[in-house]
Parts: sequence; C-alpha cells; structure tokens
Amino acid sequence: MVSERGADGALEGDEAAALSVSAAMGLAKGALEAVTVRLVGEVSEVNDKPGYKAVYFTVKDEKASLPCMMWLNRYQASGVALTQGVLVELTGRFSLYAAKGRMNFDVFTVTLAGEGQLRLQVANLARELEAMGLMADERKRPLPEYPRYVGIVTSPRGSVIHDMLRTLRRRYPLAKVLFAGVPVEGPGAADAMVDGLAKVVFAGAEVVLLGRGGGSFEDLMPFNDRRLARTIAACPVPVVTGIGHEPDNTIADMVADVRASTPTAAAEAVAPPAEQTRARLDALARDLHGAEQRRLEGAARSLERIAALPPFREPERLFDAEALALDDLSGRLSRALPAMVRERRHRVGLLAEGLGRMLPAALAAPRASVAAARGRLAVRGATLTDRWEAALDADRDRLRGAGERLPERFCAAVAVNAARLHDLSPLAVLARGYAIARTGEGAVVRSAAAVAPGDGLAVTVADGVIDCTVREGRPTAAATGKEDR
Repeated sequence: MVSERGADGALEGDEAAALSVSAAMGLAKGALEAVTVRLVGEVSEVNDKPGYKAVYFTVKDEKASLPCMMWLNRYQASGVALTQGVLVELTGRFSLYAAKGRMNFDVFTVTLAGEGQLRLQVANLARELEAMGLMADERKRPLPEYPRYVGIVTSPRGSVIHDMLRTLRRRYPLAKVLFAGVPVEGPGAADAMVDGLAKVVFAGAEVVLLGRGGGSFEDLMPFNDRRLARTIAACPVPVVTGIGHEPDNTIADMVADVRASTPTAAAEAVAPPAEQTRARLDALARDLHGAEQRRLEGAARSLERIAALPPFREPERLFDAEALALDDLSGRLSRALPAMVRERRHRVGLLAEGLGRMLPAALAAPRASVAAARGRLAVRGATLTDRWEAALDADRDRLRGAGERLPERFCAAVAVNAARLHDLSPLAVLARGYAIARTGEGAVVRSAAAVAPGDGLAVTVADGVIDCTVREGRPTAAATGKEDR
C-alpha cells in the first residue's frame, strides 16, 4: 500500500510500509511508460552494430542527455540515417529496465528536425540524380580554352557579380559578358535561374557561370532544386558553379561541368591569365614564324631546281617540234593551194554554164501561170461589186427619206417655244404702249423714290429713246396704302 506524504515529505498513515526495490521499480516503470513524449535533441553517439535488434543512441541538449533505443524495424522504416551531430525529433515513451535500474527512451518515430530534414531531402535527390548518370565524370565537358562570350547568371546586387566581372576584366579582357540578373534566394529563385541560363545560352554564351555568395544551408536550397539540376545537365554549353564558400556543396555543384569553391574561382576557371595568354600567343608566333621561314626556304629551293631545268634555261627549245611541224604544213599548203584554186574555178565555170541553160526553161512555166492569173483577176474584179450595188442604192434611198422626215416632229415644239419667247420679249411689251425708264448710269428705275427732281432719264419706247429731266416724283395710291373712295 502506498502512503501519502505530508508537506514535509514524511510518510503519513499508521499502516505505512516500505516497498521492495523491485516493487518500487515496477511502480516507476508503470508511471513512466504511461506517458508518450515528443522531444527534440542532438544525436551525440550512435551504436548500430550488425546483429543487434535495436539501434542505441543518445540525444542531448545544453543541460541534459538521454539514452534512447529504437527497434530495428522502426528505424529502417523511418528512412533516417542517424549520425553524430544530427538534430532529430523523437516520439516515444520512457522505459525502465528494472534488473539494472537503467532508464531508456523507447523511440517510436524519428525525423530530422530543422536543417536536418532539408539535408535528407537533398541527399535523396542527389542519390536519384546520381542514379540517372547526371553526376558522372564522363558526361562533364571540358571548358573552352578562349571563350569569346561568357554568360553569368547571378544576383544583380551584392559583391558576386562585381567580383566575377573584376576577375574577367583582369585576367581575360577579350571576353564579352552576357549577364542575366536573377534572384538567388527565396521562392521562385530556382525558376528564375533556369530562365536566366536559357537566356544567356540563347544569346550565344560559350560557357556559363552560375554563382552566389555564402549563406546558410536554407539560403542555398534554390541550388538544390531538381529542375535547376536537370537544366544544368542538359545545357548545351559547359556550366561552372561558384556557390557559397569552400565547404558548401549543392546539387548544382554536383551536376555542373566544373565546380569552383567560390564565385571568384569560377570566373578564374573560364578566364586564362593574361600572362598565360600572352605566353601562348608568343609561342604561336614563334611557331608560325619558324613554319613560314621553313616554307619559304623550301619554296626557294624548289624554285632553284625548277629554274635549272632545260626548258627554263633554253625556252626556245620548247617549240622545236611545233616549229618543224609548222614548216612542213606551210610547204604542203603552198603546194596544194594553186591546184585547189584551179579545180574550184573550173567547177564554178561548169555550174555557171549549166545555170545559164536551165534558167530560161525554168522561168517559162511561172510566167504563163502569172499571165493566166492576171486575166482571171481582171475579169473577176469587174463583177466583184455588182451584187452589192443594188443593196447600196436601196440603203441610200431609205436614209434620204428618213433624213427628210426627221425635223418634222421638232417643228411644232419650236413654233410653240418661239411664240412663248415672243410673248416674254421686252420689245413686245413696249409695242403694247409701255416704256422703260433708265438713269444716266443705265440702271432701270423701279420706284419714284429712286429719282430726284433734276435727274436725267432715258425713256425707251417701242420706236426709240426719249431723254427727259425729272421735275417731280409722285407715288401712286397703292404705294401709299390709301384707296380712293
């Protein structure tokens, strides 16, 4: 029976009895194993020997340490490899081994905590890409010795881009830089770097530098992206990475053609030193000078040998055979031409005699045919227009009759219009006794108020013009608005 303790910790009750060690351990074991706990700690030691049914390890923090035990089947199912220094999150319960009085933490589940989980993900991705052959050395390409265009994919801010540009300018100023400024940290950084790689390659880069400055493992996670790794592996030109510092190693470093320890080292990897370039050019110049000198000397010796040949020492001998042949042909031609001309002249004479005999007979038959055709044409031409003459006369008569009748329908209309025109003529109005008064300027007087006493007027009547002077102007009753009653 368990007794209750007072405020001072002493056992209370008259029937309190002491427990045996095993009973006390059993009481403690039952109390501990009834509670499930989740805790976080750093692994300080691991004991995973072959043949064991469980893995034994210790976790600690700043103030305490705790021995742990995890059955092998649970450990293998977790997928976590316990190593010293790894931060883990455990779920389990305390257990008490009564025979030894030793307490352990019975672990149900284990996962990496914080950065450890990220490292597990990166390790799994690295194994996957390695199995695909993306990290094989035989796949990686050598860098161009003297690239004309160097692509840089990094942040436009910070010291990385300045360090790379300064290194390229100092070591290899002949290179032209194609720069893609992208974020190298945070969400979307991996996609931006993929896009930047594509752009500098499309612009003509012969080698690409991918870099950033140092940072925590979480800061470098964009360089552990699967899509970025596959893009680097599939890039048509070599990719050199300079990410973080010497200890940092990312997936991008593993699949790149060359991994440099720092961004500056990456720039140095693609840019040969100016001294090395100068020495290489000097060596090439010496080799070229020597080769040209040897070529010229050989050409001079060949020219001397050719100049010593007989055709060049006595060039007229080249035409000996042709000169003999020409002399022979000239003699033969001079002998053959007179006979040939005589033969041709004789043949022409014979042809002329034959032609003289044949021409009169040959022209007789065509001359008779021409005369007969002329006679037929004369007869035919005289009667050719007879059948059209009667039709032409009939058409002429119809045209004349239609022309004479054509004005009749317009005569009545012309007479009516003439009568209307006569009625409207001012001369007809004047003939009826009316007159037209005009001022000295020729304007028609339309109102008595338009003239003043003493003004001169020209009055046109039917048979002439009367010049008169105005003595007085009187308006009519209609003009004044009054009526005679």
